Amino acid sequence: MDDCLFCKIARGELPSKKAYEDEDVLVFHDIHPIAPVHLLLIPKAHVESLASCAAQHQAILGKLLLLAPKLALEYGLDQGFRTMINTGRGGGQEVFHLHLHVFGGGERIPKI
Repeated sequence: MDDCLFCKIARGELPSKKAYEDEDVLVFHDIHPIAPVHLLLIPKAHVESLASCAAQHQAILGKLLLLAPKLALEYGLDQGFRTMINTGRGGGQEVFHLHLHVFGGGERIPKI
């Protein structure tokens, strides 16, 4: 999508502080972190939300979920971390491109 913020970041049209990148996934630091470590994992291909996923998204969903603990460990979250996927406006999603939050590393992590 041409006007999607995360698509623009994935295409390199907007800057980000990258943490990981491969042919399918981009991981970057959240610009408004809620914890000392706060990463956003996104598929490079536009997927609006978790609710819009179907069978063809199984591989990318698995890749995101397997990458989360690997990156958490690399960023020092060996005592634990939180993952979160906000889905739809009612679920708190603000950018309508599927993204997985990985955060931790401090007392600032909000309790849900």
